[in-house]
Amino acid sequence: MSRELRRQPDPEVGGHVTVLREPVRDIVVAYVVFVLVGAGLGWLVAPLARWLTTLPWIPFQGPVELVASIPAPVLSVVGAVAGLVIMLAFHHQQLVIRLSDDRVVLIRKGGEQAFPRDAVAMAFRDGEQLVLLGQDTGELARHDCDLKADRVADAFKEHGYPWADLDPYRSEFRLWVPDTPGLSAGANAVLKARQEELDRGDSEDDVRDLREELARHGIVVRDEKGRQYWRAHEK
Repeated sequence: MSRELRRQPDPEVGGHVTVLREPVRDIVVAYVVFVLVGAGLGWLVAPLARWLTTLPWIPFQGPVELVASIPAPVLSVVGAVAGLVIMLAFHHQQLVIRLSDDRVVLIRKGGEQAFPRDAVAMAFRDGEQLVLLGQDTGELARHDCDLKADRVADAFKEHGYPWADLDPYRSEFRLWVPDTPGLSAGANAVLKARQEELDRGDSEDDVRDLREELARHGIVVRDEKGRQYWRAHEK
């Protein structure tokens, strides 16, 4: 069994839980690569900065000369630390899935969402995202998921959760445009605000908050190439 998928006792439900996460080996390799690449780039900064100081037309000569005066080993350490920080941020966003016969737990960014078995009507992958649907066909959760698709599907099936290879309601999504007929004024307003956040490139958390607000209006939304597509579900 891959180290990405592990079974262990679950004292809260009295059975076993399957934990899906990136293999430890892959994570360690990624950390090493990021640190080494950062260190290498840092080492190259010093000679590059010295070369740039010979070009009088380069702007910001002061900062460039300052960087050129820093010893290469120091810049290499700074680059290594930067690589470590970037990898830590990336690792913090990785999704961990804990499955038992009684519940699904999604862990990401230090937060945790738990859904009882009978609340989950369907699970599937939508591109690079894992989606859980409730009994009202609304979305319980939608998260980026870098885990291998077949491992995730097999784990859900092994614990008896309905799994679909594709979104069973994909054909019901329609492109949102301002003041779309058939949507309430409130839903249109939230979709407009959300589109503005998408256009500005606002944080994922801000966009997710508006997704949850749309759910209260009975609307499921998915994004494709910066545009919003919506469908209705039972509130």
